[in-house]
Amino acid sequence: MKYNNREEIIELTPLWEGDRFPDGRPRVSDEILARMRRLKITTEEAWSVLWSHGYERQFEGNWINLRPDRVMVGRAVTATFVPHRPDLHDHLMNYGHEQEGRIGAMNSWVIETLQKDDVPVIDLFGKVYNGTFSGANLSTAIATRTGVGQVIYGGIRDAQQILEIPEFSTFCKGIDPTPIRNVTLTGFNAPCRIGDATCMPGDIVIGSYTGVLFVPPHLAQEVLDHAERTHLREVFSHTRLRQGIYTSSQMDTQWTPEIVADFEEWRKTHTIGEDVDWDAESRADAAQSDEETML
Repeated sequence: MKYNNREEIIELTPLWEGDRFPDGRPRVSDEILARMRRLKITTEEAWSVLWSHGYERQFEGNWINLRPDRVMVGRAVTATFVPHRPDLHDHLMNYGHEQEGRIGAMNSWVIETLQKDDVPVIDLFGKVYNGTFSGANLSTAIATRTGVGQVIYGGIRDAQQILEIPEFSTFCKGIDPTPIRNVTLTGFNAPCRIGDATCMPGDIVIGSYTGVLFVPPHLAQEVLDHAERTHLREVFSHTRLRQGIYTSSQMDTQWTPEIVADFEEWRKTHTIGEDVDWDAESRADAAQSDEETML
C-alpha cells in the first residue's frame, strides 16, 4: 500500500473534471469556497442538492463543536485509523519512515501535508480515551497551515487552549487529557467513514451548529448555486413580509406567478457579493418597515 497515492485518489474521484492538487485531490475553486463562507451556507441548503442526487449518507451530527458561532468551509484531507495490532502497526510505521520519508508519529504525517483551506477529516472510530488526534500544539499547526478547522471522529485534548486559537473550528466526539495511543493509520486520503457518513479526499466540508456535511466536489457548484438562490428567496420573502406586501400564507406556500415575477425583478438589483451584508440589509428593511408603520 501507499499513503496519499495520487493514482488511487484520481481513480476514486472520476466524476471530478476540474483542477487537482499534486496529490490528486480534487481542487474545488477558491471562489466557490469564498462564496460559501460569505453566504454562511446552511446544512439544509446543501443537503437538499445531495439528497436529490442520491447522496443520502453525507451528514453526521451530534458533535462537540468548540465554535458553534462559525460556519466552517474547506477541502477534506482524510485519514483512517484502526485499533493497534502489533504486526500491522510495525510494518506501516517502518514503511512510512523508510519508504516515504515521513517523520514522527502518524497523526503528524497527515498534518504535515495540509495547506490553506484544507480540513483534516479523521476517522478514529469514536475513540476518545487515548484517542486524541490533536491537542494545543497540533491544532495550532493545523490552524497555521489551513486557517479553517478540523473534524475528528474521536477525541481532542487541551480544549481550553484550542478555544483560544482565533477563527478555528473543531468538531470532535469527546475531550480527554490522555495522548493518542494504540491506533494505526491505515488510510490517508482514501475513503473515510465519519459516523454514518462517507467522506472522500477533496470533498467540501461544511461544519456548522447543525453538524458536518461532506459535499462531493463535482456537486459543489450546484450546491452553491442552489444555496445562493434559496438565500435570496428567503431575504426577498422576509423583506416583502416586513413591507406588508404579502402575507405569511402567500410566502409559505408555492408562490403565484405574480410573486415569482416580483422576485425575478427584485433579483436584478439584489445579488450576493462581497459588498452585500445580508444580515445588515434585512435589519435595514425591518427598520424601514417599522418607520413606515409608525408614520
